[in-house]
Amino acid sequence: MNKTIRRASVFCLLLVLALLVRVTWVQAYQGQALADDKHNRRNLIGQYENPLGNIIVGGEAITGSEKTGGKDFGYKRTYVDGPLYAPVTGYSSQAFGTSMLEGVYKNVLNGSDSRLKTVMDMLTNKRADPGNVLTTIDKDVQKAAYDALQGKQGAAVAVDPATGEILAVVNNPSFDPGSIAGATDQKAWDALSADKGKAMENVALRKPQAPGSTFKLVTLAAAIENGLVTDIDQQTGISDPYTIPGTRTPLPSEAGSAACNNVSVRTALRLSCNNVFAELASKLGQDKMRATAEKLGFNTQIDTPVRTNPPSKYPSKKMSIDQVAQTGIGQFDVQATPLQMAMVTAAIENGGKLVAPHMVSEVTDANGNVLESFKDPKSQQVMKEKTASMIRDAMRTVATEGGGKPAQVSGAEVGGKTGTAQRGVNNSLAPLAWFTSYGKANGKQIAVAVVIENSDTDRSEIGGGKLAAPIAQKMMQAWLKK
Repeated sequence: MNKTIRRASVFCLLLVLALLVRVTWVQAYQGQALADDKHNRRNLIGQYENPLGNIIVGGEAITGSEKTGGKDFGYKRTYVDGPLYAPVTGYSSQAFGTSMLEGVYKNVLNGSDSRLKTVMDMLTNKRADPGNVLTTIDKDVQKAAYDALQGKQGAAVAVDPATGEILAVVNNPSFDPGSIAGATDQKAWDALSADKGKAMENVALRKPQAPGSTFKLVTLAAAIENGLVTDIDQQTGISDPYTIPGTRTPLPSEAGSAACNNVSVRTALRLSCNNVFAELASKLGQDKMRATAEKLGFNTQIDTPVRTNPPSKYPSKKMSIDQVAQTGIGQFDVQATPLQMAMVTAAIENGGKLVAPHMVSEVTDANGNVLESFKDPKSQQVMKEKTASMIRDAMRTVATEGGGKPAQVSGAEVGGKTGTAQRGVNNSLAPLAWFTSYGKANGKQIAVAVVIENSDTDRSEIGGGKLAAPIAQKMMQAWLKK
């Protein structure tokens, strides 16, 4: 053989061998990684090749699938009462991905979860029939909150204290996730993303804000647990006018100095006297205040299974005594979501036991076989039963004689706490109006938290009792009167 031809043949053989080695490497070692790569369009097409599984509320699907008639995507996601359930479902979009339960259980709902595969599916590498997600949401409580929030910007959460089941998660404004479910919905996405995406912002679960005076429940729990308060009807000896410790700054209360001077804790909670709770916090100190807050869920990411990110916050960095005093009334750097304040109230109503909040009861395959169950959630005794009983006693006074009167439900025991939180530089923004409450009747119980961020109410009229308590009342009534 000609020397030149022989060299060329060897070189070509080496090239073929190199190509074979590379192909083998890609297929054997990189194949799965490439298949799972988020930029692999075949995966996205596969997700919508068949109808998706459903998210269930009260035994009824609130999601669906419809044929697109397109070349790439066989089906797209549809929603029943999309804006009502958007904070729960999130969206499943061919162009913009997934969020909330649609995101957490994406693989179950599109059939790619390995737990769904039968032996034959594994042999043929066929995508399995999709599974379903059964929620704990109660449609009546959800609808009551949604309707009551119309005309206001805010959010509401309801929890069953005994089971930890989340009964409602509502935001207003909301959005229709079906409007961005397709591959060509850029205009709808841009419209929803305008104004910092407020319509898609999950205020109920993922937007911690100053909780104002509703946080006084945490301060009171810390004071009782640490022996600083032993009788809610005994005068505290805390004077008003009151100066924030370590400063020359007076701290007024809306009820006025005469009403809040040397009052009992019961009266202080009813009138929301800032002097009492600021002084209690300053005496307890940062460590004891934080310890109580963290037992109740602050500074912890909570999986519902939608994650509360960022978590509600009680400051961990070293604070001065005046800053600690301000945390006692839910200001300075204290931040909480409606879910967090509902958890605080749920623990108080449930004898000091906090049951892990969750909005999913079961995840099943297409035949109803259970893949995951949340029917036996974790629980923790976060305060003494006596502590919880004392706080409930004081909260009942708020609902019968104080600013929580609008939350009363006929035939039910109701306790509550109002809150108005300052925000913005030099209080430039409208205050947040908060209300958290519990209700129980006929063996049923519910804990609710509502925050109103904006309404057409005059600034001087903004308050948790006026704006948020009526919404809580409708939610509690929808559950307790069933």
